[in-house]
Amino acid sequence: MISLENVLNTINHSREKRKYFAYLILDHPELLPELLTICARVDDEISCRASWGLEFLCKQNLKEVFPYLDQLMVLVPKVHQHPAVRPMAKIFEYLIVAYYQKKNTPVQKFLTESHREKITEICFDWLITDQKVAPKAYAMTSLYLLGKEFDWIHPELKIILENNYHEGSAAYQARSRMILKKLL
Repeated sequence: MISLENVLNTINHSREKRKYFAYLILDHPELLPELLTICARVDDEISCRASWGLEFLCKQNLKEVFPYLDQLMVLVPKVHQHPAVRPMAKIFEYLIVAYYQKKNTPVQKFLTESHREKITEICFDWLITDQKVAPKAYAMTSLYLLGKEFDWIHPELKIILENNYHEGSAAYQARSRMILKKLL
């Protein structure tokens, strides 16, 4: 039997190690509940490595996480360590991009309105709290797409981006400009 915790203790942030871990989960999807349980240990460094693996898994095969969306919506607001917040924000971006990409995609059957509202709330939290640029950039993209469905989002997003533009890093400003240009 595979011990995810033992495997995670050998994982670093290298692409190769994360890829190995993602394929381990893809080959053994029965391990996904345990992976989410480890991700939920938000004060423990191992949760960051678990989050990296979860992100890579979602990049490779997003549908694996569909049965666990409710659990993910409860978990993500509790995540606070940047090495774990960044992959969670990226997972949300994967979900939202896939949802709005085209009609009749599998994600549209699983990502409910309630999920999308929760993602909206979490993304706005990332934008207005002290986060690094990556989660903020992923949140901007997600909120822009969500704003095509929920008409109140774009005006709020525009205000936040305009107000925080001059305080943001070059990367933050670049993503802000791109999103603001789309909002005009």
